[in-house]
Amino acid sequence: MRESFLHFLWRWRRFDVQDLTTTEGQTLEIMHPGEWNTHAGPDFFNARLRIGDTIWAGNVEIHLHASEWLVHQHSADRAYDNVVLHVVLEEDEPIRRADGERIACLQLRDRIPPKILENYQRLDQERAWIPCQNFFLHTPEIVRLNWFDRILVERLEEKTAAVASTLELTGNHWEEAFYRILARNFGLKVNGEPFEALARSLPLLTLARHKNSLTQLEALLFGQAGMLEAAFEDPHPKLLQREYRHLVHKYQLVPITASQWKFLRLRPPNFPTVRIAQFAALVHQSAHLFSKILEANTLRSLENLFDVEPCPYWCDRFQFDKPSVRRPKRLGRDFIHLLVINTVVPFLFFYGQQKGREDLQKRAICLLEELPPETNTLVDGWATLGVSARNAYQTQALIHLKTRYCDSKRCLECAVGNAILK
Repeated sequence: MRESFLHFLWRWRRFDVQDLTTTEGQTLEIMHPGEWNTHAGPDFFNARLRIGDTIWAGNVEIHLHASEWLVHQHSADRAYDNVVLHVVLEEDEPIRRADGERIACLQLRDRIPPKILENYQRLDQERAWIPCQNFFLHTPEIVRLNWFDRILVERLEEKTAAVASTLELTGNHWEEAFYRILARNFGLKVNGEPFEALARSLPLLTLARHKNSLTQLEALLFGQAGMLEAAFEDPHPKLLQREYRHLVHKYQLVPITASQWKFLRLRPPNFPTVRIAQFAALVHQSAHLFSKILEANTLRSLENLFDVEPCPYWCDRFQFDKPSVRRPKRLGRDFIHLLVINTVVPFLFFYGQQKGREDLQKRAICLLEELPPETNTLVDGWATLGVSARNAYQTQALIHLKTRYCDSKRCLECAVGNAILK
């Protein structure tokens, strides 16, 4: 058993609360269990309890065994001076304050309903794809849908934290911050970090000075990516080399190392060379992109903003000097949708928060509801369990549920887990 299980029992009062007494025999009434604290200090703040004839307001500390109070040296920590009740599975020894006064203790060992304990142990010991694999679809749909709403907001807040951090690094320059995070998402998971490093090494203002020349934009981006160091045969990369040699001295640029980029196991359309060429085309086509996104009122208008195709050289290339089957290299609809989900939506949501624009926050949510469900291994895993998603709103919630709750076995903090443990 984990201590978090006792937290759950106390927080939701899922134990036998009839005729409660402390281990010293005093009557105990839980008027309010307190506010759950996930940081340092006692486990619950500001509880209200009636112990004997006295009403106490203070904190509650929880352990599996009372002696853990001593092991954790709480007696020497002033943060625990206001603990009015020690809740334990078993009181293996009485605990006293520094002045010798005994701390009131509630022992839960014989008060846990057998069915709740059995279900908890099944969840805790389960090694399936998700711990509640055999229970998930049997929980009420309203519970699942309401939980999706909550964790979707939680996922957005997690993503907006990255937006806030990037915005601070750029001196609150919204366009620059958007450019950096957009670049990271162009690289997806595999090349996200080098793509972001490329954007940091090449300010948007520098690119903007050359936005009318796709050749110069490619020269800057491929040069800063460290991809123009070879002895090329094709005229196009040779031209980019010449342009870059001039521009790198003009702006005193320092490129990133080419070894950061990954090609292995990627489908050719996702090669970083193709993505950089597409990124250059997007910069070439769109000035003040974030401002245009704020003005875009429909998904179709956003799709049109990202509907770009790189220069003709890339029609029959995935890498420099390597001819291939001629194939259009336009940004695909699925990839554009990923950019909207991972870049546009968090920026709109955060910008709306910062500027007091509820309409932008609602638009961000509506975009997720309008976008089709994503296709990836996590969504496929849920589908295997019979959980199908109608839109990107639900796939984002399911991804967050799996990665932030199921994988860490945070069943006791999950609404579905709570429903199972009733």
